[in-house]
Amino acid sequence: MTQRLFRKAALLSGVAGLLMACQPAVDEAQSEAVSVTAGAAELASPVSVAERQPRDEIIYFVMPDRFENADASNDLGGLEGDRLDHGYDPTDTGFYHGGDIAGLTARLDYIQGLGATAIWLTPIFQNRAVQGEGEWASSAYHGYWITDFLRPDAHLGEREEFRAFVEAAHARGMRVYMDIITNHTADVIAYRECHDPSSGLYINPEGQCPYRRRADYPFTTVGGPDGEPINEGFLGDDPVHLTAENFANLTRPDFAYTPYIPEGVDGERNPPWLNDMTLYHNRGESFWFGESELYGDFAGLDDLNTEHPTVVRGMIDIYKSWITDFRIDGYRIDTAKHVRPEFWAEFTPEIMAHARAEGIEHFHVFGEVYEYDPGQLARYITQARLPAFLDFAFQGTAQGFVTGAEPGMRFQELFNIDHVYPGGEATAAILPTFLGNHDMGRMSMFIRNAEPDISDADLLDRLILAHGLMMFSRGVPTIYYGDEQGFISDGNDRAAREDMFPSVVESYNDNDLVGTDATTADNNFDTSHPLYQAIAQMAAIRQDNQVIRRGRLLTRYAGNEESVLVISRIDEASGDEVVIAFNAEDEARQLNVEVDGRNTSWEALWGECAGQSAAVGTVALDIPARGFVVCRAQR
Repeated sequence: MTQRLFRKAALLSGVAGLLMACQPAVDEAQSEAVSVTAGAAELASPVSVAERQPRDEIIYFVMPDRFENADASNDLGGLEGDRLDHGYDPTDTGFYHGGDIAGLTARLDYIQGLGATAIWLTPIFQNRAVQGEGEWASSAYHGYWITDFLRPDAHLGEREEFRAFVEAAHARGMRVYMDIITNHTADVIAYRECHDPSSGLYINPEGQCPYRRRADYPFTTVGGPDGEPINEGFLGDDPVHLTAENFANLTRPDFAYTPYIPEGVDGERNPPWLNDMTLYHNRGESFWFGESELYGDFAGLDDLNTEHPTVVRGMIDIYKSWITDFRIDGYRIDTAKHVRPEFWAEFTPEIMAHARAEGIEHFHVFGEVYEYDPGQLARYITQARLPAFLDFAFQGTAQGFVTGAEPGMRFQELFNIDHVYPGGEATAAILPTFLGNHDMGRMSMFIRNAEPDISDADLLDRLILAHGLMMFSRGVPTIYYGDEQGFISDGNDRAAREDMFPSVVESYNDNDLVGTDATTADNNFDTSHPLYQAIAQMAAIRQDNQVIRRGRLLTRYAGNEESVLVISRIDEASGDEVVIAFNAEDEARQLNVEVDGRNTSWEALWGECAGQSAAVGTVALDIPARGFVVCRAQR
């Protein structure tokens, strides 16, 4: 067992109609597994799309470019030239590989068979195909370098293909969550003080423009507070800084740096208001802390002035239009941490109200706040008025538990903090929980890094355990595509964005995948994979037992020095109860745990459970090493 570190878990993690003719053929192994997972598919939508609560969902998070290529005609995005022009190079982790929206539609059977009820896909908007030069050049396959916020990227498909995907998902009772961005656009703007005008490349060897603080470079002068007066009347008679009247007088964008569009760079962005350079902060690179976290360029991307009324109104109008045009079910907000809370306090209620006016009462919004401290996360609900956020605190705690570095007590501490959120446990119940993602890497990697000599069997056990933690505790389980096929990332970012269709990337294909002899060079839509099967079974259990999705969570036992945790999901009025016990230790654990006194008979939903309680108010549990049991009270 990995040596116990007993540090805060937060520190452990560093930094689915269209084209049915394109439905890929199902091989013999998949055909044999269909009957096994049919139950999960039938249970994927316990009630209709409109009636489900957010806590009823199981989300499948997917990067379209890396999922399935159903239409090779869009691989170049309608562009010509070499890879630095069109961005397509399936051999390189940093370029487009060919996956598209039609591929998602073609694989809806696969996604629903896993038990997913909702699909969250990375941004599909039109991006600047390639950014950077030389060894630093890469493409926008991930979708976060947007130039046109009103249409899909040509590498992924057209508006009608996206409409067909949403309609096909809805026909199956599945929701569609779009990944959206308001913080920045593609890197189009350069600064005369930092870039070579002929190439747009950085002049200084560090390859950045150092952040310039607002106090040193205010809107009202150039070159610091004692510099040339500009933007006359910005403050006027109103000393309040951020007002529409003041911003109407902001006529020059060069208060900190002098922005320009380099020669040969297509600087056009859509909607047209995005081309006004006074609507960007132009303060240089973010340092990822302090005020630069809100006003600096995010890794060189052009940081929008989200204080400006034009930007606030413009972004609201953009994302209202996608709701109206495509009837989507929610938004995941990228880089929410890097936008002023006041923006979200105006944006989110208006977006939610618009969705309700369109008849989409269930519309859901959750933000990305890359932060492991639940206390810090809470303010994005209290101050920024976001309904929910991705639960990084859960991820850090789960990682520590599954690797054996943290005791069960860490989960009890996490659950206790749920009460600080507005709405308390009800709010915690709708937070999307996850084990890994496209930025940090996969849980399989974290486990292997903690125990480099771990066997494939033991690693498989720990991954099933990790998914059990996510499926059966509070929150909305969010499965990162490929995890169900045993993908094991080499690192974070592009190293964790493997292809599901046959890959030609050497650094992906040399990975030893978990629970299979396949590699990423194969077609990895294997519904007989042990992880796919396990997740589908867990999803069926979760969806067939409302108390697991909606019942109150009670911690029954939390190890102080051991990675053991026992929880109940319970309807306290009826006594309906499911006990789930998790054990990340290398040896089995026997425990007596307290239960509702009305419950004396038990049935096993996962693993083995004692049929009868030996005494009123308690039940004996035998929890396997690196495993878990799920026991439901028989009433």
